[in-house]
Amino acid sequence: MSSTNESADRTGADIGLVGLAVMGRNLVLNMARNGFDVGVYNRTTSKMTDFVDGAAADESVTGHETLRELVDSLSSPAVVMLMVKAGPAVDAVLDDLLPMLDAGDIVIDGGNSDYTDTQRRVERLTADGMHFVGAGVSGGEEGALNGPSIMPGGSADAWPHVKPILQKIAAVADDGAPCCQWLGAGGAGHFVKMVHNGIEYGDMQLIAEVYDLMVAKGMSNAEMSDAFAGWNEGRLESFLIEITADILSTSSPDGTSTLDEILDAAGQKGTGRWTAVYGFELGQPVSLIAEAVIARVVSSLVDQRQRMADVLGDPNASIGSAIELADLEAALYASKIVSYAQGFSMLAAASSEHDWDLDLAAIASVWRAGCIIRARFLDDIATVFTETPEIDSLLAADAFSDALGADAQEGWRVTVRTAVGAGVPVPTLSSAIAFFDASRRRRLPANMIQAQRDYFGAHGYERIDRDRGEDFHTDWIGDGSELPMDSYNA
Repeated sequence: MSSTNESADRTGADIGLVGLAVMGRNLVLNMARNGFDVGVYNRTTSKMTDFVDGAAADESVTGHETLRELVDSLSSPAVVMLMVKAGPAVDAVLDDLLPMLDAGDIVIDGGNSDYTDTQRRVERLTADGMHFVGAGVSGGEEGALNGPSIMPGGSADAWPHVKPILQKIAAVADDGAPCCQWLGAGGAGHFVKMVHNGIEYGDMQLIAEVYDLMVAKGMSNAEMSDAFAGWNEGRLESFLIEITADILSTSSPDGTSTLDEILDAAGQKGTGRWTAVYGFELGQPVSLIAEAVIARVVSSLVDQRQRMADVLGDPNASIGSAIELADLEAALYASKIVSYAQGFSMLAAASSEHDWDLDLAAIASVWRAGCIIRARFLDDIATVFTETPEIDSLLAADAFSDALGADAQEGWRVTVRTAVGAGVPVPTLSSAIAFFDASRRRRLPANMIQAQRDYFGAHGYERIDRDRGEDFHTDWIGDGSELPMDSYNA
């Protein structure tokens, strides 16, 4: 590690970036276009030289063949951003990089890292007097180039140094606010990005199910494209609705629909699965996200599904006019509200668990532009959490409760009821309405589950006529007597 005095005299590039895949390259071009001097390094040197001599030839970008050269080229404190594959690759780069850095230097991980890895890395660098920032970046390659949503968290002392860069390259919302705000300590930034991706999984599956029902209605791709384009002019306005309309209207050079030629097997990189797993660990019912993940898994079992169609029969459903477009729009909007309600409840639970003090209004604001789930109603969500930060759920907010009223529910219920009757799988649409109904039931059948648990495992139960936290056990196969659990355990 070089000396602190040498570091204090160091002048040079504003930031160094390691990893020149598409996202890394586009972020570099974004930074350079916004007036920053950028040093770059890639493990495969030829990829670095091709980039510097090609796309970045007219930009303030300098290539370096070694990490040592990159670090030496940077101003102090050094800021190095990693755009490498999440997991062991990040730690491998850190192992090589850290001996070259000084106290006060900053490393930013812009990949989709597991937030627990980010927390560990924050602690590791803090012990050596350096700073680590886990910054979720959303918006894909276009967002990286033209302005992504950025979700930083980690070592708070790093924020004053990286804020000018990250906020300058971020997307800008309609009110002029940059879609990049400091979110919290430890792994807060990557946790928020993970939940963003989980909501993204849910949004995409909801749209796919509505598309499937449109197919079952007998609509052409052109008709479906027009429907989604129309919805994008209203309350469903969002990036994913917009691109769905585009996808449905796109044809190959031979005139065939590009979409119709794509194999029905959805891939995934893990962030949706992480959201479901960590949601359950936090005791949060992220059922819609979980169903979206499961739907992708089921889709990937292509050969098995073909065999099952032969054995069990393919419904090849046709629903005609049983569902109107207005019903589908209502079902999609209501389910989308449920998805975001579950996601923000999970964020609130994590904030409490980890003492992050997450600002839910700020998170909604950061997602308003640049990111994949950007949508019109994020302005409403930000307003809800600004005005009522302690609200139990978005479902209870006036801005959304009206959209979930009896009239609006009819289309939602018609959609799910018709789909189930026709054999069209709608796991997220049906999960959403099940969650909605369970959330407003004064009494659920969980008393039966508690009785069963007490019967076979003496796990105890609470009574409706006693204070919460007071547990009882029944002698189910004896005389039926009941006694407090503390007496039973004694």
